[in-house]
This record gives sequence, C-alpha cells and structure tokens, in this order.
Amino acid sequence: MHRCHWASADDALMCAYHDAEWGVPLHDDNALFEFLCLEGAQAGLSWRTVLAKRDNYRKAFHGFDIARVAAMKDRELEKLLLDPGIIRNRLKVTAARDNAIAAQKVIAESGSLDAYLWSFVDGKPLRNRWKDKGEVPASTPLSDRMSKELKKRGFRFVGTTICYSLMQATGMINDHLASCFRHRECAALA
Repeated sequence: MHRCHWASADDALMCAYHDAEWGVPLHDDNALFEFLCLEGAQAGLSWRTVLAKRDNYRKAFHGFDIARVAAMKDRELEKLLLDPGIIRNRLKVTAARDNAIAAQKVIAESGSLDAYLWSFVDGKPLRNRWKDKGEVPASTPLSDRMSKELKKRGFRFVGTTICYSLMQATGMINDHLASCFRHRECAALA
C-alpha cells in the first residue's frame, strides 16, 4: 500500500493520522476550530510533535468547544503554560482564546465556522494530482487570501503556510499524492 512520503509505516501515529484523517472533508465547527488551533501551535515545529500532544490539547482546551475556549480567563491560560502536555508558548496558548472569540464572530455572521472556511473553496474540495512530494506547495494564492482574511477578522497564527496546512488537513484540498491509496478514497468522500 503506497502512502504519502510523510506517513512512514514505521511511525504508527503519523500513519494512522494519514490513513484516517488527513484530507477527509471536515464540516464540524469544533473540529475545524481544533485544527485551526493545532496548526497554529505547530508553527515552527513538526506536525508529529503536535499530533503526539493532541489529547492533552483537547483536555486543556475543553475539547475545543469554541464557546468554552472563548470564555477562558487569563489565569486559566497562565496555568496551561505550566502543562508539559502542550506546547508552552504564551503567544500560541493565548491565540487559542483569541481565535475562539474570532470564530464566534464569524459564526454570528456566516452561520458556522464551516460555512466561512469552506467558502474559500466554494464549498467543494479542490483535488490536486501531485506525482512527487516536491510538487506539493507550502502555500498558494488561495492560502494567501485565506490568511489575509482570517487576520482581518482577528485570528492569530494563521499565516499562509498554516492556512494551506489547514486546508489540506480538513479536506478542503486533497493533496494526497496521486499514487497514494488515500487520494482516491478522499476524492470519493467529496
């Protein structure tokens, strides 16, 4: 079975994530918010590092319930900076609350975070057919636009590379290599 290069068979965590989650169209607001926060936490680090801490993040940030994260007090965020189960970067930790507040505003205007984020791809996953890992971009004009719009709305840690990763992870863009068994499976889910 052929997988994308980053999902090595000798790394069970990454392999499971690749095979079951990455690239699957996601439409749940809290799950999309989770990926938005985790992609931001990953900035400057490896996704493997964040993925290994995901359960701790879920506990620390109330299952990524948008309303509960938006209501987190400064003292609660300060306490998280002592938690070795998450990445203890003050800016990244406080960004989760700021992003929850921004998400609430988006939901009030657009009806859901899902509707807003998926509007960048007109509600339908884009399907690439990369043959080689070197063809897969780190960002695109679309991720540039998403980043700019999210920043305007008060979101933090949403640079263009993070936005592109978010779109890949949540199935807005199918970037499984054409030779990967998940490429066709994720395309069928669209």
